[in-house]
Amino acid sequence: MEASGSSLPSQLKRFRCVSAAIIGICCFACQSTRDSEPSGRSAAAVLRPEPERPTTKPCEPFGPSDPAEPVRFAVVGDYGAAGPAEARVAALVKGWKPDFILTAGDNNYPSGSAETIDANIGQYFRQFICPYKGRYGAGSSSNRFFPVLGNHDWYTEGATPYLDYFELPGNERYYDVSWGPVQIFALDSDPHEPDGVTAQSAQGQWLKKALGASKARWKIVAMHHAPYSSGPHSSTVYMQWPYKQWGADLIVAGHDHTYERFEIDGLPYVVSGLGGASIYPVSQAAPGSQILYNSDYGAGLVEATASELSFRFFGANGAGLDELRLPRVAPAVPASSAKGAIRQSGSARAELHARP
Repeated sequence: MEASGSSLPSQLKRFRCVSAAIIGICCFACQSTRDSEPSGRSAAAVLRPEPERPTTKPCEPFGPSDPAEPVRFAVVGDYGAAGPAEARVAALVKGWKPDFILTAGDNNYPSGSAETIDANIGQYFRQFICPYKGRYGAGSSSNRFFPVLGNHDWYTEGATPYLDYFELPGNERYYDVSWGPVQIFALDSDPHEPDGVTAQSAQGQWLKKALGASKARWKIVAMHHAPYSSGPHSSTVYMQWPYKQWGADLIVAGHDHTYERFEIDGLPYVVSGLGGASIYPVSQAAPGSQILYNSDYGAGLVEATASELSFRFFGANGAGLDELRLPRVAPAVPASSAKGAIRQSGSARAELHARP
């Protein structure tokens, strides 16, 4: 290589110089990189550029399209508060080896910020997320994580970190997804929703039309704000839409950090809010409540075939606390109350298995 000040060859693309001090003697090693040089040609003590991060592969289609194919999935609500409680629930859920996870909102405490979202979600559930661009390892080859927006996700303007973190169907705020015999209708129940949160709103009319057009054996509507609840937030009246008339089979929500199951006009409503955030105290069950539990964290497990759907709730220690089966033709089986649970009158469509 010519000394400094000499003319450079026209094919020279880059010039790198690395200095090293060895026992007070300065040495300089220089290398020119030319297009014609083989890629393996190198000199000692040459700085190389940082390797680029691998490009995320496109996500594969999710879920079997065959309605006869059985499905099992977890329901986790009010969970996104990184710590031991969420870790326990995540371990419980992953032990079931579910096909996918459905959340009931509040995915990212305390304020839905970009700085906390990966620690609150990806740290525990990256194996279900595609594309996963976080720092905790590899994600899933197809998306198997379907969240709904909660009020804490909206605390950052526009819920932007949430919408940037996930790639979901539709407008991503509310959408539907089918898997085997089940179709999930994920709503945004927060008042910040641009398309409204009443039955007459654009979102409400979307749900009415989508439920009416659905050919799925089981239609499950999920949201954050519970239409019926005995917790401190109480029932969210503006989300008491005519779900049964529109064709829904099960309603899943969160917001209150409890587990509770209602039956209203023959339609089951579940509050699954024990995913990891602080547990709420409750003194009295509201009318229509079948079981109310707030002694430990936990999650729901749904298993569905073309002929039957079951919803079971488990404590983080693995204890089964409640079971709902649809359709149910036999009378309810009497059962003793679960520890820490307030149990109301039985349901003609539900079988309650309560364990100490």
